[in-house]
Amino acid sequence: MDETTKGVEALKNEIRREMRAIFKLNMTFEGWSVPEMDDGEAAREILRVMQDALDELKKENKDN
Repeated sequence: MDETTKGVEALKNEIRREMRAIFKLNMTFEGWSVPEMDDGEAAREILRVMQDALDELKKENKDN
């Protein structure tokens, strides 16, 4: 395993915690904005937006 892979592996749990925190924070904001929201639908939409953002990052960094 090279040094870059080792470094990313060391960050893996932190990255996962941060992704969960972003998701939960956005669910909270959505609940404040739309008190009668459907939690399942809100979760799907937030995850879709997060996936779109990840896809954009992949495209931006595909040559690196």
